[in-house]
Amino acid sequence: MEHTLRSSFLNLINGIINFFVILSLSAAGFYAVYALWDNHRVYQAAENVQADMIKLKPGIAEGGATFEDLLAVNPDVCAWVTLDHTNIDYPVLQGSTNLTYINQDVYGSFALAGSIYLDSRNNNDFSDKYSLLYGHHMENGSMFGDLDLYKEKVFFEENTTGMLLTRNGAHELEIFACMLAEAGDPNIFEPTGRQTEAGGILNYIEQNAMYLHEDTLDRLKADDRAGILAFSTCSSEFTDARTIVFAWIKAETVQTEN
Repeated sequence: MEHTLRSSFLNLINGIINFFVILSLSAAGFYAVYALWDNHRVYQAAENVQADMIKLKPGIAEGGATFEDLLAVNPDVCAWVTLDHTNIDYPVLQGSTNLTYINQDVYGSFALAGSIYLDSRNNNDFSDKYSLLYGHHMENGSMFGDLDLYKEKVFFEENTTGMLLTRNGAHELEIFACMLAEAGDPNIFEPTGRQTEAGGILNYIEQNAMYLHEDTLDRLKADDRAGILAFSTCSSEFTDARTIVFAWIKAETVQTEN
């Protein structure tokens, strides 16, 4: 009798344990499915916004969309930036602070993917010697996720072109450096301290870059009017790591349609 009771008790305990194991595994499975669905929803929302916006990309030829079309959507739009052979092809916004568009899309709606935005301390006409852009690192390569490509030496060597479209004209971009930096690095993330010191930021980049086009750097150092555009996104190499890609903002090349 005692043996039977003990056996029944052990079976009951095993049943309870198995129930909670199955429950835990089921919960983990449901969470994994939810996480995948939620990630898909975030990515899809970003893609939908981009699909709408690409129709309003300012044209450099007569008959294309104009900046007035973008400004009608959101007056905080200050540019459009494109890096060739990447998914980076977005309007650039500037909020009153650097938190305004971190989780807000161009329509002003909440969005985990946020927007591409210019540091609030920069002039929105990109007249500063050093301008800084931010974008989330999205695993599907959207927003600034494709900045990771520049950490591959072959891609960095072979892909150096882009375009910055502003209300005043179109500027060619020439990629010249890629760097890993800490999020609190004042040499990178305090653009007001670099507005009149192009040589200072260039020397810092030269000393710390992962990859560097030295010939472009030499031309930049010789050009007192040169503007530098930095692209920043999160990275995983260490705590608070950031991937930074640097481009030379070249002289105005063509007028956009206003």
